[in-house]
Amino acid sequence: MLLVVSTDVNQQSFNDSGTVTIKRQTAQRAPSSVTQMPESPPACVNLAKDLTARCRARALQLTDDEILSITQDLDSVIQNLCDYISKIPSSALGSNAYTGVAVKALSARGFLEDDMLTNTVKNMPNRRSFHDSNMPRLVEFLQGMYHESDEFGGQMFSSLPEVSEYIEPLYDALFCPLANEVMTDPVLTESGVTYERRAIEEYFNRFAGNSKTVICPVTKMPLQNRTLMSNSSLKSVIAEWKMRNEAMRIRIARTALSLSSMDAIVLEAIHELMSLVELRRKNREHMHKIGVTRFLARLLDNNNVQIRRSALELLCLLVEDEEGKDIIGKTKAIPRTIKLLSSNGTDERDAAISFLLELSKSPLLLEDIGSTAGSILILTTMKINDSDDPTAAQKAGEVLKNLEKCSKNIKYMAESGYLEPLQIHLVEGSEEMQMEMVSYLGELVQEQDLTIDISGDTSGVLIKMVHSCNTVARKAALDVLVQLSSHHPNSKTLVEAGVVPVMVEELFIRKVDDDPLSYKAMAAAVLANVVESGIDPDTTVVNKEGHVLTSKYSIYNFVHMLKCFMPDELNLSVIRVLLALTAHAKPLAALVSVVRENHRGHSVVELMSSRTEALGVAATRLLITLSAHMGHTIAERLCRTQGQPRRLVRSIIRAGRATVTERHAAAVTLLSRLPFRNVSLNLALVQEGAVPAILRGIEEMRSGAARTSRHAAPYLEGLVGTLVRLTVTLYNPDVLKAAMDHDFASVLTGLLTGAAGSGGEVQRLAAVGLENLSYHSIKLSRPPPEEEPRPKKMTILMRLKDARVHNHNSKSPPLNVCPVHRGVCSPSTTFCLLEAGAVEGLLVCLENDNPRVVDAALGALCTLVDDRVDVEKAVVALVEQGAARRVLAVLRQHRENRLWQRCFSVVEKLLVHGDDGCVREVTGDRMLPTALVSAFHRGDANAKQAAESILRRLHKMPDYSATYVSLEF
Repeated sequence: MLLVVSTDVNQQSFNDSGTVTIKRQTAQRAPSSVTQMPESPPACVNLAKDLTARCRARALQLTDDEILSITQDLDSVIQNLCDYISKIPSSALGSNAYTGVAVKALSARGFLEDDMLTNTVKNMPNRRSFHDSNMPRLVEFLQGMYHESDEFGGQMFSSLPEVSEYIEPLYDALFCPLANEVMTDPVLTESGVTYERRAIEEYFNRFAGNSKTVICPVTKMPLQNRTLMSNSSLKSVIAEWKMRNEAMRIRIARTALSLSSMDAIVLEAIHELMSLVELRRKNREHMHKIGVTRFLARLLDNNNVQIRRSALELLCLLVEDEEGKDIIGKTKAIPRTIKLLSSNGTDERDAAISFLLELSKSPLLLEDIGSTAGSILILTTMKINDSDDPTAAQKAGEVLKNLEKCSKNIKYMAESGYLEPLQIHLVEGSEEMQMEMVSYLGELVQEQDLTIDISGDTSGVLIKMVHSCNTVARKAALDVLVQLSSHHPNSKTLVEAGVVPVMVEELFIRKVDDDPLSYKAMAAAVLANVVESGIDPDTTVVNKEGHVLTSKYSIYNFVHMLKCFMPDELNLSVIRVLLALTAHAKPLAALVSVVRENHRGHSVVELMSSRTEALGVAATRLLITLSAHMGHTIAERLCRTQGQPRRLVRSIIRAGRATVTERHAAAVTLLSRLPFRNVSLNLALVQEGAVPAILRGIEEMRSGAARTSRHAAPYLEGLVGTLVRLTVTLYNPDVLKAAMDHDFASVLTGLLTGAAGSGGEVQRLAAVGLENLSYHSIKLSRPPPEEEPRPKKMTILMRLKDARVHNHNSKSPPLNVCPVHRGVCSPSTTFCLLEAGAVEGLLVCLENDNPRVVDAALGALCTLVDDRVDVEKAVVALVEQGAARRVLAVLRQHRENRLWQRCFSVVEKLLVHGDDGCVREVTGDRMLPTALVSAFHRGDANAKQAAESILRRLHKMPDYSATYVSLEF
């Protein structure tokens, strides 16, 4: 291509007319004005030089026809040179030294322009290839640009713009003579020379206010007129050249991007493309068309951090239009960008969030961004941790704000713990939006256990939806309220929003036929969660009449809802409400009154056997709570409920075969908490085989076979308590027989020291049981048989018979005569504590820190010094095992009135019936006087009386019962 600028200037009519003819002529193979066109390269070169000299010498005098002729001749010369070069075989070149010449020649003919890309989009039309003319590809050309030994046309290229200028050269006519830059607004002066408007105006300004004539900077001709005429033809040519040049630069840079193994080329190509994007919007469209945008998305996986960051910055510019966003949406750029959000480099992270922010402006990409794994979680983390990178946090917030426009993203945000958008749309959105948000919350509740802190506005919307006639909306709102209320910090907000009256209305007012029972169950669950959270039930109003949760109205309705045919979920929630209310004195008294008056305890007893374990446990726990106030009533209803004692015994037996559950522990705890003196329940337990099951369970727990459960300790305590309850009703023959057959005394003695991990409750219960058994020892102990006097004369027959009887009796074990009970005793038949070896264990219990354990042990020991037994022998037995020292130690450690009374009772027996050593040990204790004085001063009536009795024996107080004789002198 040759650009020839022709100007026909008429000095006289310059202001009237002036034309500039700039033409681009395409070479024709038709004959020119040159008579004979040389074919050899030297001749073509000489002819071209001659034509060039003619143009320079007569530039202003040439006519249009002459210019056209010269242009055709030059075009023919170039055509012949290209034809000649194309015929040279590639093997004749030998090296790349002539590659530059070949590229120039092909560039002049337009071949190179047709094949600039090596990796084009598949749907683009086929282009001509360099291989057709045995010329190197552009890729090889660009590779040689960065190789030290490769030169093109005798010069080295250091940048891609130089390559584009080499292929698409700049002509002198495009440059301003003053600014030496490519013109953007060319104008003609009076001299016929074209300048850049800004440059020539600055030149004219130098002569402002000066009388000197303005001289043309190029022609040195004086300018009489400073009028400037726009050279529109040249301007259009320059604009076209710029577009062609920029297109060429884009194609070269795109080709360079394919050389991804050479980081330097890729980086320079990205920077070149970035500068072109900022120049013209058309360049962005061209890059989309030739695949630059799609190729950049692949570079986000590059190992070079600079390439990744530069690619992100360029993509951020390319996706400002919808076409770029559409292209990116079809690539893997979004997940790759999400991955780069966690980059350690601040610059790369900022570039990634900026690119993602630009993508989030497209509605078509919102769902793709939100559904990408980890995107919402990373963005919310960036937004929350704003102190680490405030800029990134701000942009992350903007991205999340854009993502909210897609409702599915709001759900993804909620799953990632970012619930603010969901709550905002739930409160401020349309009715359809509110339904969608509630459904999302319902799904989240079912899928995972969310901890949600809600606002009062959100609570109000949900409560309002419960009143809605839309069944789906009501169910969804109730589901969400159940979950929200389970997070106790929300309870105050829900109560202030008015959730309690609405839920009470769902339970008490709405009929069964109006709505499914599941709605009532959910309403009861909400109430249970709210009440369990610790709110004040005495001030929580439930209806317009002013009733509160603790009023008898509420308790009555709750109790009457407990029915076996109601859903288990509903019964469970109602029992949870009642259990939570029983923590307060007023509702507990109301509950006891309602249960007694209306005989509703049967329903609770029946619910103990529910197949739903949670309901069975809750019902049992409610009965345990009520047992302290109406234990006999519950025990009688247990016995009257068909099969209930048997089911309780079976639960004990089943517990021995499997891991101890909360239900097993609750069942035996209830049996141990009910009044011990209820004969009906004790007989029912014995008849149903509870004793062997209890003993087997105790043995398994003591051996450690079933201690893996967290319910093992209360289960063992319940078993021991159930066993002890039978010792209270030994006056019943069946219970007494069971106690003898299973040797209760030995079992309880073993528990005094064998359950140290139970917190002392097992030892206390064992001591209480031994005390109950020991009270019956004096009655059960039988006197030894008296020896009959031997007759003076015995016949032989009588002697043989006597010898046979003597031999027979010698085989039986000798009878043990108990010195305390004055008869034959054994652990199984008379429950004697001495024979069972329980004294030592009871004395060890005196060292326990728990005063209840100490009190029970003292109670059992006091049965050995009762007035019905041989106290002197009992004191001897106790002193031999160190009872005095341990009893006195109790006085040092504890200050309870009951313990004082029992300790003083034992001490007094030791002082009265003990030997001199025992008396010295007791009276020599330095703590005893202090304890006696303290008890006498601050003890109750029983403790004070016991202390006074000992003080009197120690002669510390006068004996008012002594008889004085009056002597007169």
